[in-house]
Formats: sequence, structure tokens, C-alpha cells
Amino acid sequence: MPIPGIDVPGLGCGLALLREGRLLLYRRLRAPEAGTWNIVGGKIDHMERAIDSARREAEEETGLSIGAVDLLCISEQIIAEERQHWLSLIYVSEDLSGEPRVMEPEKLPEFGWFPLDALPTPLSRFAADAVKALKTRHLARSAAS
Repeated sequence: MPIPGIDVPGLGCGLALLREGRLLLYRRLRAPEAGTWNIVGGKIDHMERAIDSARREAEEETGLSIGAVDLLCISEQIIAEERQHWLSLIYVSEDLSGEPRVMEPEKLPEFGWFPLDALPTPLSRFAADAVKALKTRHLARSAAS
């Protein structure tokens, strides 16, 4: 429980959604990093498992149904100019059904599916960490086969 008057990092989660090698990104309207392209995610609620939070946030923000989810990486963002500090668990899923929609136009007004080698700019720092981990994961899988 945060102590009043003492700043602590936020605890967040994200979910990198992949379909046919393309990553789903939404453009953010709000801080942190307003105007950037980001994976879906949000704050982890008290007493909610991070993996469940990632799935819930993704379903709320996209309208998709999300199945199996795996841990991808951890991202720590300190954005001094916005007085934001986040520690986030980032997950990945290719087990999804439905078509994404704009569910929260006041926060995430547009989206797209993008190949990892042709991403929109600017990317949020959070999304950049996810992309780096996805590329590393892809290289490891290619080397193993």
C-alpha cells in the first residue's frame, strides 16, 4: 500500500498480440507517452495476477478474446519529464480470436497490425522493449529449428 506523499513506481502489464507475424499496436492519446504507438496494457489491480490483468486489459481495449499467454519480458520506464515511473510485465499471445476494434476512442483512437520490420513511429518505450524481446525470441526459435 503506497504511503501518502511518497512517490512509488506504478506496476503495469502489457500484452504483445501477434497474428500472422504482425504486431497489434494502438496509438495513445494520454500520458505516459501520448502520441506514441503502443501494445495494449495497463495497471495491475490490487490482488489481481499480472497475467490475468494483461489478458483483461487486452480484451477491454481490443474487443478480442485472448487464450494462452506467455511471459515475454520486463520493462522499466522512467520518464522524468512526465514524472512517470513504471515497472511492467509484458506478455505475448498468438492465441486470439475476433477482430480488433477501437473500444476506448478517448485513449486509443486507432490501431493497426504491423510487421516487426515495418513499425510505425514513434513507438512507446514500453512497445520498443516488447519488440526487442519479440525479435530476440524469433531469432532463438529460428536458430533452434
